[in-house]
Amino acid sequence: MSSNQDTCPLEPAHRRYLLDLALASIRHGLTIGKPLPVDPANLPPPLSEPRATFVTLKKGGELRGCIGCLEAVKPLAIDVADNAFSAAFRDPRFPPVTAEEMDSLDIHIALLAPPEPMSFVSERDLIGQLRPGIDGLILQEGPLRGTFLPSVWEALPRPGEFFRQLKLKAGLPEDYWSDTLKIFRYGTETIE
Repeated sequence: MSSNQDTCPLEPAHRRYLLDLALASIRHGLTIGKPLPVDPANLPPPLSEPRATFVTLKKGGELRGCIGCLEAVKPLAIDVADNAFSAAFRDPRFPPVTAEEMDSLDIHIALLAPPEPMSFVSERDLIGQLRPGIDGLILQEGPLRGTFLPSVWEALPRPGEFFRQLKLKAGLPEDYWSDTLKIFRYGTETIE
């Protein structure tokens, strides 16, 4: 993992490049059916270092697609291009984006900081530690896993409800609790 993940925010020119790249990858996907290829050898270090990202598409303020990766396994620019394509064409909750929708899409990119494990003694203790609007959460129970980006706090502002909905997203009942439950928190840098 790159140590750059939890240091300085990206420069404005790099942020603009990533937004333009996400849009170009979606346009490329409309005509070619694949993400836009990116050569990280031609990019400055912040854009060529491994980073974990999520790309969220909104249309008229409503979710239109969201795909990402929790682990930093690809260079940042490639991760953004791949996730933008996948958010537009592979999110199973939505039909593929059409050419007619392109001008009405808003693109949001979340750069994830490395997740940190949380320590807690009960569900109440865990919920009391949550920081609305700041924490992204990963819930893991055996093979089941789910995540909510910090932006989900806008729709679920109460910590208890945020956590209950995350359990449902991971495939668990909303009243589920276990001593083997693992929770990780992470922050994001948002590019819009």
